[in-house]
Amino acid sequence: MTERVHVTRSRSNPGGGSTADADVVPFRSRKPPWLKVKAPGGPTYRHIERLMRNKTLHTVCEEANCPNIGECWERGTATFMILGDTCTRRCGFCNVKSGVPEVVDRAEPLRVAHAVDQMGLRHCVVTSVDRDDLPDLGAGAFAATIRAIRRRAPGCAVEVLTPDFRGQEMPLARVIDARPDVFNHNVETVPRLYPKARRGSDFRRSCRVLQNANRMDARVVTKSGLMVGLGESMDEMLEAFAVLREHDVQVLTVGQYLRPSEQHLPVVRYWTPEEFAHMEREAYALGFESVASGPLVRSSYHADEQVPGRRAATS
Repeated sequence: MTERVHVTRSRSNPGGGSTADADVVPFRSRKPPWLKVKAPGGPTYRHIERLMRNKTLHTVCEEANCPNIGECWERGTATFMILGDTCTRRCGFCNVKSGVPEVVDRAEPLRVAHAVDQMGLRHCVVTSVDRDDLPDLGAGAFAATIRAIRRRAPGCAVEVLTPDFRGQEMPLARVIDARPDVFNHNVETVPRLYPKARRGSDFRRSCRVLQNANRMDARVVTKSGLMVGLGESMDEMLEAFAVLREHDVQVLTVGQYLRPSEQHLPVVRYWTPEEFAHMEREAYALGFESVASGPLVRSSYHADEQVPGRRAATS
């Protein structure tokens, strides 16, 4: 039986954009059972936490309050966040702080590579905050980190989850030239919701970034992700999937948005596991090579299994 979640009327939205007359889920209301996870704290989790602190590294797992942090860290996987912990943009859903970023740490790529080696990873994910303040928009740090991991841990596949680089091709080419195995850039939500959820970004521009990555090197797997719960419809989600396929995206992830605080965009509703299963079927029908769709799915969740051909080999 599907659990009904109480919603209430809201006339303001501190996270940006109007939600007047929209039904939203109260911030402190009880979540449906399919969103419950175990609290982190196992021995591998504590080891990785110490490793990150000792090397003064950031992870998006912590910065974004990912619900899967306990499971992923116990599996010995983590998503490294380079270029500091302060973003130059202010998305209404994101828990990463925004403001004036810190100076780029030139030694960070080597520390990430050392951590990857010490963790014994076979697939690592490297992401960053938006760095619109930098001349290369942060592309050089991605390229340096990829190359450092190749030298230190040559058996590890490297996935990058990058910003849109403002749609500029030169920064993108710099990243692709370093030969990541997977190039990931999340469109996050449907085009209609960009003005309130992704100010400073553009859905079509993000799609072009993904297509350009594929055209620059067809050996690089392209990947993108969306979340539900901000007020989108099923039809809008499927239309967004179709546009991503038109731009040669191969791997898709879909998960439930969880509101980090009362200052962020509210959850309009929690989508059911059955709806996630429906989206997965429809995405495969559109031609995606690998799809992960579920309430707790995040872009980097079981990322090693999302690479085309890898899921069957690891199942």
